[in-house]
Amino acid sequence: MRWLLSLVFSIQIYAMMALMAVWFTPQVFFRREAAYDAVQTWCRWVRWSAERMLGLRTVIRGTVPTGEVLIAAKHQSFLDIILIVSAVPRPKFIMKRELLWAPILGWYAIRIGCVPVHRGRRGQAIQQMLADVETGRALPGQLIIYPQGTRVAPGAAMPYKPGTGALYSQLGQTCVPAATNVGLFWPRRGVLRRPGLAVVEFLPPIPPGLPLPEFMARLESEVETASDDLMAEAGFRPGRG
Repeated sequence: MRWLLSLVFSIQIYAMMALMAVWFTPQVFFRREAAYDAVQTWCRWVRWSAERMLGLRTVIRGTVPTGEVLIAAKHQSFLDIILIVSAVPRPKFIMKRELLWAPILGWYAIRIGCVPVHRGRRGQAIQQMLADVETGRALPGQLIIYPQGTRVAPGAAMPYKPGTGALYSQLGQTCVPAATNVGLFWPRRGVLRRPGLAVVEFLPPIPPGLPLPEFMARLESEVETASDDLMAEAGFRPGRG
């Protein structure tokens, strides 16, 4: 029964995406702000319907960043993207180039200023993004990067990649770490969604100017510790699920 409800939920959120695209897309052609309205409205719909259909509540903890900052977030599933986009005013991501081909999502991602990168060419993409920022062509907002580079299942270990450190050093911006436990309820693969309390927590900002090794060590320690705490709060213990 839970699997069937999860399937119905998945169908309706993508049906709603299509309906919202019919309404918002003509506006987006003429007004970029409408792209933010569209993606945030859809993300809030997903959160609202997940609670009512599945018993999956979602919460944002900590101080939501609103200025020109770098957000370095734990990534467990599509749900943590949805929560962050629903909360911050001007979200933009460093994202896999393949997502450009996703119906509706790809075009909207470009309109809100996301930076598509090739796997294996992340350094080049970062340099191009930095050039865009310096020449004023990049849209202002909260730049979101996933330091591990992909979705990581609860309890799994994966190293933090150097792209986040490069951005932190060269942009000279405050970095806001973000922890999550969403993978316990909305896995990175499959249809089944579980009831519970899914959380994204914005942690205390890391100021600019730290030596790169110190920044990376602090970022990884704080994000992983806070994510482990959120998963433990939900009853997860590694090896037991």
